[in-house]
Amino acid sequence: MSATALTAWPERLYDAYVFDMDGTIYLGDHLLPGAKRLIEELRRRGIPVRFLSNNPTKDPEQYVEKLERLGLPTPVEEIANTVVTTTRWLLENKPGAVVFPIAEEPLIRAFHEAGIEMSDDPEKIDVVVASYDRTFDYRKLQIAFDAIWFHKRATLIATNPDRFCPFPGGRGEPDCASIIAAIEACTNTKCEMVVGKPDPVMAEAALGNTDVDPTRCVMVGDRIMTDIKMAVNTGMFSAMPLTGESTLEEALALPEAERPTHVLDRVDRLIPRALWDEIGWTEENDPIV
Repeated sequence: MSATALTAWPERLYDAYVFDMDGTIYLGDHLLPGAKRLIEELRRRGIPVRFLSNNPTKDPEQYVEKLERLGLPTPVEEIANTVVTTTRWLLENKPGAVVFPIAEEPLIRAFHEAGIEMSDDPEKIDVVVASYDRTFDYRKLQIAFDAIWFHKRATLIATNPDRFCPFPGGRGEPDCASIIAAIEACTNTKCEMVVGKPDPVMAEAALGNTDVDPTRCVMVGDRIMTDIKMAVNTGMFSAMPLTGESTLEEALALPEAERPTHVLDRVDRLIPRALWDEIGWTEENDPIV
C-alpha cells in the first residue's frame, strides 16, 4: 500500500466514532486543529461519539471538566478510561480479592467506591494492580515483591501498557509499562492481564451503551500499539492522526493487516472531502488552528 493510498480520506461516514483524547483531540491544554468542529459535526448528524483513555490518573468526571473547559461539553456516559475498566474487570473476574493498588487517587477512590478491599499487607494481597503512578517508590515495589514472590499468593494485573505519557514539546514521563517491568523483573513473573487498550475490553466499555456493531465503527488515536492495535483486535476501522506519538513511517512498516485504515494529518479529515464542500469547511476557516 502506498503512502498516498494509506492517507486517503474516508469515502463515507462511520456509524460511530471512538476517540483517544491526548494527542488526538487535544495536546496538553489545547485543542488540536479540526477537533472541535469534527466532534460538533458528528453530533449534529446524530452519530455516536465516545472517548477513551488509558490514563488512570484521572477519572471520567475529570475528563468531563477538561473537555468542558476546552469547549467540548461531554456527558460522563460518553467517556471511559482505565479507572472504569480496571474496576469493572476486578469486580467481574476477581470478586472478593484483596487488592494492592500501585496507583494515584482516582483509581484508589474508584476501588473504594466499588467496595473492593485494599491492603498493603503482603500476606493478605491477592492482586497487585500496576498503573501509571507518579508516586511509585521502593516501598511499593517491595510490597508487590513480597506479595508475589515471597508469599506466592498474589497475581499482577495492570491498567495499561503505555511506555510513556507524551507531553507538549516532545517531552514525556514514564508510564505504566515501566512499573510492570520493575515488578516482573524482580518477581520473575508475568502480568496476567492488561486492562487498557489494546484489549477489546476498552472497546466494549466505549460502545457498551450504544447498539452499534464495532465492525461499523472507527477507532481514532495517535498510538499504533494501543489505539490502532485495539481496532485490529476488535474488527474496527482505524484512523491515526499524525498529531501525537506514531508516525506515517511506523504505520507503513507494519504488516498490511495491522496498518491503520486511514492516516491523516489532521483529525477533521475523517469527514469525507465531498462533505467539506457541503458544510463549507476549509482549513483556513477552522476556528481552532
